[in-house]
Amino acid sequence: MKKISKIILSILGVLILVITSLLGYVKFFLPDVGEPPDLVAEKTTENIERGKYLANHVMVCIDCHSTRDWNLFAAPLVPGTEGKGGEVFDQQLGFPGKYVAGNITPKNLGNWTDGEIFRAITSGVSKDGTALFSIMPHHNFGQLDKKDIESVIVYLRTLQTIDFTPEKSKSDFPMNFIVNTIPKKAELKPMPSKNDTVSYGEYLVTASGCKDCHTKQEKGKFVGELFAGGFDFKFPDGSIVSSSNITPHQNTGIGNKTKEQFVNLFKMYADSTYSPAKVSKGDFQTVMPWTMYAGMTNEDLEAIYDYLKTVKPIENSVTRFTAAK
Repeated sequence: MKKISKIILSILGVLILVITSLLGYVKFFLPDVGEPPDLVAEKTTENIERGKYLANHVMVCIDCHSTRDWNLFAAPLVPGTEGKGGEVFDQQLGFPGKYVAGNITPKNLGNWTDGEIFRAITSGVSKDGTALFSIMPHHNFGQLDKKDIESVIVYLRTLQTIDFTPEKSKSDFPMNFIVNTIPKKAELKPMPSKNDTVSYGEYLVTASGCKDCHTKQEKGKFVGELFAGGFDFKFPDGSIVSSSNITPHQNTGIGNKTKEQFVNLFKMYADSTYSPAKVSKGDFQTVMPWTMYAGMTNEDLEAIYDYLKTVKPIENSVTRFTAAK
């Protein structure tokens, strides 16, 4: 009996040692995506304008890294807060921790190299080597054109400096270990020709994160059909908005919409007569930053439509909004 107990204790000891070693490796040796590249982004007017377009209307970096007015429909940005950071994504919203968007104005990024910013955007590793939780879709940005990432970097350098230090993000257990396994080395690709509207549209869809929001997820993994919607976004008051089906299904997706109608869904929010409605408790609200995506060119929105028309049509009727009980 004593011999059996010793064997069991030995096995448990080995298991504890293995688990401790594994957790220690994940905690202290990951993420491992390499050193930041040695690069200096070219500060041309053309690159700054390209970066401004991408950061505000395609990759929408400025969306999460600014203050949004949730008292208005689609929560437009509060003017003067561009890049300030401080937006909170926490347990109330269904996240495995409290994640706070950083200040990406020169106040914070002033002592970052272009290579360090590049690595953060494309691989999800901060200046100090810590992992960034993938609310920022670095897994998508790491598939974009190197020139586009550099353009975003030079644009961020032009933002008005805002003296604000957001709270540090913190993951709950076990995400505080898992988060270190998320960053991956970038797999950059050249931007397709705009003449190939389907491939170019796919590039824009990747940059805009359409698949991430419009595919049902659980614990960071896709569990639903791609682009079929049904991903729930929780609001602090308990209400839920679910992403729509953007596959070309005729009845439950965008299959019955013409290209012009699709583009107009966005462009109505860029119309000079548009004024966002006030949202009271229980009213329909959305996390979709319509006013930002509305700034995309017609050409880019049309390319997105062309690509989405090629994805598999999925029948999936989504209840768009559930008010708090």
